[in-house]
Amino acid sequence: MRRLFFLATLLCPVILMGQDRADRQHLDNPESFSMILYGDPQGYTKYDINQPIFELTTLWTADNVDNLNIKAVLCTGDIVEQNDNITLDRRMLNQTSRQMWESASRSFARLDGKVPYIISCGNHEYGYRHSENGSTHFPEYFPVERNSKWNECLVSDFKNRDGVSSLENAAFEFEDEHWGKLLVICSEFAPRDEVLEWARNLCASDAYKDHKVIFITHSFLRERTAERTDNEPYLISPRNWGKGVWDKLIYPSSNIVCVICGHTGRPGEFEDSVAYREDKNSAGRTVCQMMFNVQIVGGGWEGNGGDGWLRILEFLPDGKTVQVKTYSPLFGISPTTRHLAHRTGACDQFRMVLE
Repeated sequence: MRRLFFLATLLCPVILMGQDRADRQHLDNPESFSMILYGDPQGYTKYDINQPIFELTTLWTADNVDNLNIKAVLCTGDIVEQNDNITLDRRMLNQTSRQMWESASRSFARLDGKVPYIISCGNHEYGYRHSENGSTHFPEYFPVERNSKWNECLVSDFKNRDGVSSLENAAFEFEDEHWGKLLVICSEFAPRDEVLEWARNLCASDAYKDHKVIFITHSFLRERTAERTDNEPYLISPRNWGKGVWDKLIYPSSNIVCVICGHTGRPGEFEDSVAYREDKNSAGRTVCQMMFNVQIVGGGWEGNGGDGWLRILEFLPDGKTVQVKTYSPLFGISPTTRHLAHRTGACDQFRMVLE
């Protein structure tokens, strides 16, 4: 008995010590909730050596669901580099399309059953390599049944370009005691007119006309200038670029208060991977528009995929202010690099007011 007690006293400190969670983040206000934003993860999934960085990102998110009161994860799309290609262009990737889809699926699986994630498919999710047509493997890897949290908030969907029911065009409802009811709508890449009509009618319907609506789509703003995209060189058709999305959906919809996108960017400073602007809609309401695409910031097109950067969108309890922070779990995981884990420039940390 004495021997057992001695062993127990030796083992107890080991059991109690456990892992000290890597740089857990905290809300500015304990009554806030948050959404986490990922920007174009294709640079992670196209190289096997980069794939663990994106999985670290989703693992960190899963670990902070309660700590940050995360209601949803948003992703701007391009979760793979090529949708349906088996011939490797070794200058730009070392994974087949199947391997990239499996990597993306494996990373997002860390969130299944924990939090709903909303992916706005990008140009790289369609066609053979770069949106030559509207075919996609997205519904195969992301059926609605895989994440039980979707069952709690999915309220509408619209068939994809192949006439298949899919989360490519979908709407999710959330509620908060301070914010009331929110609707997040995501769309396919370069959405068709009928998709925009579906979204517009949904926003105007009796069920959702009093909701604050966040619309997430892949192509909408250009980096730095924040000009709306137009006349892009992709063959997918029919289609609408950023200008058409604004004219046909955002401007006439009185309750869309925020648009989030990715897609554009160029090697250079971090500012070359982001954009922001505000405009009034037809009702005179301010629409906040944010582009976030990190695929180049981890060393260029063939770098590490984005240094793990994500955005924490904290919805403050005043019911109108969103505090935006730019954070990297990759840097935050080690005390040696933790001082680099937050970007604090004007384009990295700011507030949006969703009227």
